[in-house]
Amino acid sequence: MNTIKLLMLNILFVGALISCQKEDVANEIDIAQNTPTKEQLLKLSTLGVNTNSVTIEKITNIDGSSEDYFINGTDLGIPVVGLFDLEDLSSLEDGNKQYHTRNLISSGNRTLNVLGYTGGGGFGLNGTNRQALQRAVNNYNRLSTSLTMRLTFGTNYNAADITVYVQSNLRDGGLAGFPSRGRAYRWARIGPAVSNRGQNYATHVITHEIGHCIGLRHTDFFRRYCDGDIEGQGAEGAIHVPGTPTGIDISSTMMSCPTGYEDGNFNRNDITAIQYLY
Repeated sequence: MNTIKLLMLNILFVGALISCQKEDVANEIDIAQNTPTKEQLLKLSTLGVNTNSVTIEKITNIDGSSEDYFINGTDLGIPVVGLFDLEDLSSLEDGNKQYHTRNLISSGNRTLNVLGYTGGGGFGLNGTNRQALQRAVNNYNRLSTSLTMRLTFGTNYNAADITVYVQSNLRDGGLAGFPSRGRAYRWARIGPAVSNRGQNYATHVITHEIGHCIGLRHTDFFRRYCDGDIEGQGAEGAIHVPGTPTGIDISSTMMSCPTGYEDGNFNRNDITAIQYLY
């Protein structure tokens, strides 16, 4: 769960984060050991998730709720609860094309109230992050899609569709998920060191995490730019985005790792992908 490169929209892909469901007691794990069982690793593998370095981490949101996630070195997680209720997904062919998840935002939910959290407890955005969030929202809104983002700053996360806030254990990366039941994923978390790298990088990370919240997958899921690892396809479907290239698009905001191209802006293929989806 290191630094996150905002997903190269030209490879919009399947989400690995799925709505939580009640898990069978027999499938419980030892959270204290932070290690999945063999049965859970096997299930993750059948879902198309890379299991080379999976750990379990408890994420506490600013509303006080906590969820345990399987993490495999990216800014996406799979909820532990409900793992064995998910349907298996057969392997994809031609894995180096552009895809998006089937879990998108439905037409009636595309006016998104985005909150930049400014409260205490270490969760609040500083000045650099607030400016970066404003810039990220402006970039989405100028794409002329069916999505409209209405940005406010404050503490009323209950009224927000997406809340952007600081999560202390993420350092200079982030963590988010994919839409569920036609609604955007609720939490776009960034690390406390994101702003230390400047406004361009902060804009990039925030744009990237919001991209996950609306259904975008890492551009380089099939072979991560930073380590050559295969991220896995998840269990949400994989649908090719017409007009986007095959292979790694290094300047995409949806790259999984930093590349040195982070300027906070979408590239041409990112724009093509978002406009195709919405």
